[in-house]
Amino acid sequence: MIRVLAVDDHPVVRDGIARLIGTQSDLELIAEASDGREAVEEFRKHRPDITLMDLQMPAMNGVDAIGAIRGEFPEARIIVLTTYAGDVQVTRALRAGAHGYLLKGSLRKELLETIRAVHGGQKRVSSEVATEIAEHATDAGLTAREIDVLKRIASGNSNKEIAAQLSVTEESVKSYVKNILAKLGANDRTHAVTIGLKRGIIEL
Repeated sequence: MIRVLAVDDHPVVRDGIARLIGTQSDLELIAEASDGREAVEEFRKHRPDITLMDLQMPAMNGVDAIGAIRGEFPEARIIVLTTYAGDVQVTRALRAGAHGYLLKGSLRKELLETIRAVHGGQKRVSSEVATEIAEHATDAGLTAREIDVLKRIASGNSNKEIAAQLSVTEESVKSYVKNILAKLGANDRTHAVTIGLKRGIIEL
């Protein structure tokens, strides 16, 4: 019997997972959690064979929860279930120790097979996600400072305001913005924010 922990802040998603798993004789949903912190506690309590982890959650996000669980239990097998196919988001989750990455839209088709594959020691990433990673594999990544500037642009700050917040000159900010646009292949600041959100570089 493969024992499963489902982590998602939407009860509807957890219900859907429970129904799907309930139809299988070799799978059992043993616990649920609605945020990352609860996920760590439930993992400690139940030691599931497979954890299904959402990424965007209150209190502690999925990537941090994966890191916390894997830090304590290196053998933990975790599959990310999310609506986000952004390559940066995916890479972050896999680096934190996820063994699988599935989009919620393909749960009905792929979830059961992915649970069994990951339980058997394989890694699984849905094809849409793999394509996204391949597409940006050779892109130059943004530096920590550039990501910080992009976040502040997304919050509606002007170059002047960002310069004051970071205690740098406005010229420096302009230079960061120029680099951000070039690296993301963006036409302007708004386009850069859209790309940043889509790829999971920043979150609102």
